[in-house]
Amino acid sequence: MNELRIGYGFDVHAFATGRRLVLGGVSIEHEAGLAGHSDADVLIHAIIDALLGAAALGDIGRLFPDSDERYRDASSIEMLGEVYRLLCSRGGRIVNLDTVVVCQRPRISPHIEKIKQAISAALGGLSPERIGIKGKTTEGLGFAGRGEGIAAHAVALVQVAASGIA
Repeated sequence: MNELRIGYGFDVHAFATGRRLVLGGVSIEHEAGLAGHSDADVLIHAIIDALLGAAALGDIGRLFPDSDERYRDASSIEMLGEVYRLLCSRGGRIVNLDTVVVCQRPRISPHIEKIKQAISAALGGLSPERIGIKGKTTEGLGFAGRGEGIAAHAVALVQVAASGIA
């Protein structure tokens, strides 16, 4: 018997000069990147936490601690691939993902298809039609509205064998 589980993920990073901006595994032209121990891909970090949450496998900080130098400047899309393999090894299957990237700039819509392709590849070819990516502004309100950083929300629906994942 299979069951469905929902996981929710959230992440936020401040802008930092001198770094490249990576969102959803894609380098995006922008005057600043995001501060973080890894490549600070806020969207992928939210997806990782959503998948881990659905499978009750902890969170990104437990698997990829920022105290571990192996993850300094690490590729978050590669970390997503590791999480996908862990999920599969426990009998999990991703049904779909839905995400929101919250920032005033850069605009997300021109990059959505490339982001979907990168995420699809990291998730074993999950159909891009099962990956929702939306960009939202805060109309100038809060840290994102002031251009101080980017936040991302993600929800994942995962099917598991009743005996697979605790």
